[in-house]
Amino acid sequence: MEVVKTNIEGVVIIEPRLFKDDRGYFFESFSQREFDEKVRPIKFVQDNESMSSYGVMRGLHFQTMPYSQSKLVRCVKGAVLDVAVDIRKGSPTYGQHVAVELTGENHRQFFIPRGFAHGFTVLSEIAVFQYKCDNFYAPQHDGGISILDESLGICWRIPTGKAILSEKDTKHPLLKDFESPFLYGEDLYK
Repeated sequence: MEVVKTNIEGVVIIEPRLFKDDRGYFFESFSQREFDEKVRPIKFVQDNESMSSYGVMRGLHFQTMPYSQSKLVRCVKGAVLDVAVDIRKGSPTYGQHVAVELTGENHRQFFIPRGFAHGFTVLSEIAVFQYKCDNFYAPQHDGGISILDESLGICWRIPTGKAILSEKDTKHPLLKDFESPFLYGEDLYK
């Protein structure tokens, strides 16, 4: 696997080594040893999958301590625009984001560390999205910032007036009205 650094430290894109022939393709989607060496030591404990239609926007979500989560995400069918927003107070990249298109064809994966809000929008007719988490889901520790916050400067590549959001995702605060539970430099993995 090739690890591509982004403009925010710790947020990386993973390009798998794809082996193709006339039968199709093969790639190793995850190797604990290689991930620990090239990205960071981690132990994933939960795998999730969602299916969504065009225009669905999910996020921008996070969980608070002690249930904060890192995520390794990928789109196995269709296409999504996936985004990580730095919400660590005091970070030199606070409020900045990284966006990457994940598709069933490019096989890319995106690693979002703890201390980031995460969301995506579906660009294809349907998308099947999978993600690994390094902590269990804890609904009482859910948090979020508005996925439609224009101050974040995210180009979602769909008309946001036609976006399909859950009721919960329409109620998250804007970044300017948000009090982050994460501090830059704090060990979020203890």
